[in-house]
Amino acid sequence: MTQSVTHAAEALIEGKLVAFPTETVYGLGADATQDKAVAHVFAAKNRPSFNPLIVHVASLDEAAAHGEFGIEASELAKLFWPGPLTLVVPRREGCAVSLLASAGLPTIALRVPKHPLAQALLRAARRPVVAPSANPSGRISPTTAAHVREGLGDKVSVILDGGPSAIGLESTIIGFTGGRATLLRPGGLAREDIEKALGHKLGSGGDARKPSSPGQLESHYAPRAKLRLNAKAAKEGEAYLAFGKAPGARFNLSPTGDLTEAAANLFRLLHELDTTGAKVIAVGPIPDHGLGEAINDRLKRAAAPRSPS
Repeated sequence: MTQSVTHAAEALIEGKLVAFPTETVYGLGADATQDKAVAHVFAAKNRPSFNPLIVHVASLDEAAAHGEFGIEASELAKLFWPGPLTLVVPRREGCAVSLLASAGLPTIALRVPKHPLAQALLRAARRPVVAPSANPSGRISPTTAAHVREGLGDKVSVILDGGPSAIGLESTIIGFTGGRATLLRPGGLAREDIEKALGHKLGSGGDARKPSSPGQLESHYAPRAKLRLNAKAAKEGEAYLAFGKAPGARFNLSPTGDLTEAAANLFRLLHELDTTGAKVIAVGPIPDHGLGEAINDRLKRAAAPRSPS
């Protein structure tokens, strides 16, 4: 199933699903201009149709053909694209992207990924590609091709294997409410870096009941086991996911307390802990600055009460 960029691009054009690596996590790609292909993504993931998708393109020029970029959106795109940043902007009139991708909203979520295989695929396909994380909706995001195979199996026509994801967390999502830049989802680009570039604080937004961007559902990114957060140690019968100095800990996001390393390891270690059969995973405290904000966001959503399946 792991094949060439050319084969993957041909599959996309034919309306099939293709999993491919980005610097954040692996994406489940489909031709964003084909309604049926986009609907196939929702079906394969069992994803709620009201939860918008991110549209991936190869460049800012291509993004501008689909969305209307104001001054701040343009500044952020020029500074941080290609990279782990998604911008939610008004849909441009005549936008070729399926309305299903926007979940009925007048906006569109756009990203230019940095991973060379993602870039090669987008340029070979010569079309925008929707690509949520390549896993069943609500479950742990995939950071390797093996995670994609385990989660989606034969629902994917082609899997491009680009090795482990370098960042390991989904993109940061910024929207523009009333012209003001608003953090809709923390992710692989730290809030502090964006605020420094803009010269002001980001607003806060997002409603789990009516998502304006991906990653806002209350329960998300969840392993089969339940999570207990901010745990100093594991209780009897629990598995422990440590951060920082924790002598004897089998699973540690970063023994040296490096948040970048912790972000890259988060989903991989949750996948590994799920294979241990533990009913509860106790997670050590994570600082809430830099990439720690995004790590804690994922952990809180993974620990939230699960919707009945």
